[in-house]
Amino acid sequence: MYTQGLDIKTGDTSVPLERGDGQLDRRFQAKIDADEKIEPKDWMPEGYRKTLVRQISQHAHSEVVGMLPEGNWITRAPSLRRKAALLAKIQDEAGHGLYLYSAAETLGVSRQELIDQLLAGKAKYSSIFNYPTTTWADIGAIGWLVDGAAIMNQVPLQRCSYGPYSRAMIRICKEESFHQRQGYEIMLTLCRGTAEQKRMAQDALDRWWWPSLMMFGPSDKDSEHSAQSMRWKIKRVSNDELRQKFVDVTVPQAEFLGLRVPDPDLRWNAERGHYDFGEIDWDEFKQVLMGNGPCNRERMRARRSAHDNGRWVREAALAHAEKRRARAAAAPVAEAAE
Repeated sequence: MYTQGLDIKTGDTSVPLERGDGQLDRRFQAKIDADEKIEPKDWMPEGYRKTLVRQISQHAHSEVVGMLPEGNWITRAPSLRRKAALLAKIQDEAGHGLYLYSAAETLGVSRQELIDQLLAGKAKYSSIFNYPTTTWADIGAIGWLVDGAAIMNQVPLQRCSYGPYSRAMIRICKEESFHQRQGYEIMLTLCRGTAEQKRMAQDALDRWWWPSLMMFGPSDKDSEHSAQSMRWKIKRVSNDELRQKFVDVTVPQAEFLGLRVPDPDLRWNAERGHYDFGEIDWDEFKQVLMGNGPCNRERMRARRSAHDNGRWVREAALAHAEKRRARAAAAPVAEAAE
């Protein structure tokens, strides 16, 4: 199978490329190197498709599971304004999951299959969402740090080589920037409040700092998929580069808040023009990914429960859609009989 976008043009003659002769792969990579978008009907290597399905589905799962740590604070938000903002944010996260599941479906995988993989524990999502939210300050820290790290990761994805994914990221990044500002504003309010409120903000920073650095994934030398993803321009910036940029941007923000970053090795390196920071506990990262984090089991129980409890809604929606199709099909017959 081939498409016009992957044909070799020789003068006025279009020479179709056959699968397996090596030319398809070379033509595909040439298109990537020229910064042209790959669209769903274009030929693509199976490895490219599988990499995108893995990455986009993990991203979608993360958006959906990411609603859980914040959801239990809706009824406990300290004011109506905070409640409305948190509701809007959680609604955004649900929408992000839908955009991403839709993008994954263009690669020939069904949404139900992806959700089944998540519920069965076969699919991964971001390790950050397996940590508890114990105080209101955690909602601020998640917005400031977690969504801040997400923006660092996701802005380059707007230039991803796969068209549906890159286009979905444009709206997602705009909304994530709102989430980051909301979180920072919560932290700022706490830091300008009572001494107890500032201690609460510091405690949240202490607990979320290192998991936020882990969000960028393993070090480049240990990342299994990074090199190929960079060659295919699915990823545009390496894990370590993004992590460094996040530290460089976030440390001055913490200083403005009057908070201390919980890293005794953190210091400005004038020669490099970047902050030096301590070693991440990669054993903790691996344990959380393996399902042994503080809230892994709780998160999966909540997702399975929500899926089971929502079954009647899905069945009702399908029944309504089928009834509308039946009415539409019957209308021409009724008109002809008249």
